[in-house]
Amino acid sequence: MSIPFFPPDLFEQDREVLLDLLHRIGTAHEQRFILGEHTARFEQLLRTELPAADVIACATGTSALTLTLRAMGVGQGDEVVVPAFGCAPLASAVAELGATPVFTDIRPHTMVLDPDLAEAAITPRTKVLMPAHLFSVMADMPRFTALGRAHGLRVLEDSAVAQGAVLGGRKAGTWGDAGVFSFVQVKSFGMPGEGGAVVTDDAELARTVRLLRNHGQDGRTRFLHHRIGYNSRFDEIQAAFQLHRYDGLAARLERRARIAEYYTEQFTPLADDGIVPPPTGRDGRCYYVYTLLADQRDALRAHLRARGVETHVYYPLPLPRQPAFARFAPPGRRWPQAELAAARILSLPVYPQLSDAEVERIADAVRAFVPSRQLADQEAR
Repeated sequence: MSIPFFPPDLFEQDREVLLDLLHRIGTAHEQRFILGEHTARFEQLLRTELPAADVIACATGTSALTLTLRAMGVGQGDEVVVPAFGCAPLASAVAELGATPVFTDIRPHTMVLDPDLAEAAITPRTKVLMPAHLFSVMADMPRFTALGRAHGLRVLEDSAVAQGAVLGGRKAGTWGDAGVFSFVQVKSFGMPGEGGAVVTDDAELARTVRLLRNHGQDGRTRFLHHRIGYNSRFDEIQAAFQLHRYDGLAARLERRARIAEYYTEQFTPLADDGIVPPPTGRDGRCYYVYTLLADQRDALRAHLRARGVETHVYYPLPLPRQPAFARFAPPGRRWPQAELAAARILSLPVYPQLSDAEVERIADAVRAFVPSRQLADQEAR
């Protein structure tokens, strides 16, 4: 049987709980489906566990970025330094506010924004630095927070994939002026739907984000709009479900980390053969997905599929090479590390539901690619 990249039974063990919550909240007298007591409790849980002064739950991780950038005053004529490699919202959230995403290259192995290049990209128009944690690695947040202080810039930490990750004893999402999370189903603290959160110790920033997520209303007086905002409200059923599942998060994260450690142990000897695992260790690691760099990525992917192992390519193009963002890519500009990553990157299944036997099967299939590749090269010659 094939091993899927995304588990089809992601929430199966909590199915009865979810159905019960759907019925209880759906038939409750108050008929409150958004921004109710469950959302408030979920926000309080995250504030306590991170810890953070404030957490504002919103509709998606993408809207969390937009709300935060807007609250930071980003607009027409401003620049935001973003990684050249990552998911589209890193650029689209900036562009939608009339600002310019300044694409900056990444570090070759970790694939996160290079702080030296980010500093070189700062201009008088720069307003925000937006490092993003990616795949298995947190960005160099001590350096980025220092850069923010040195240059008088806000730092927005994109922690969409990094719930539960810790760097130097400090949790992802709590390093910058604000951090954002995503709870889309395949994230490490995902849920059956969309959702996000903004994390900040800045009281004024939190107040503004809270207004913006609900059409500019403050939650006390309905239909009194203090400023133009968005519809980015959190779902009560999802909030209750996340409260239920939080106690199991640590165990799920530990299982992901153990699978990743096994993969890395198995793949480290393959580096000279063009298959490079992510960096070792647990500090600053977030195993949302487990991602290899492979010189012959497409051949490896076909090899794994033939052996019943599904994989995924995050992302096939650097952001400045995407048609949507072409106008932000200066002519002749190159992002060599981002381009190389896009050509080599391959993600393997790493979800907690994998059995030990399936993990071993995936690792064995990757390791088996090396002799088959060598044989193919010999035959070609």
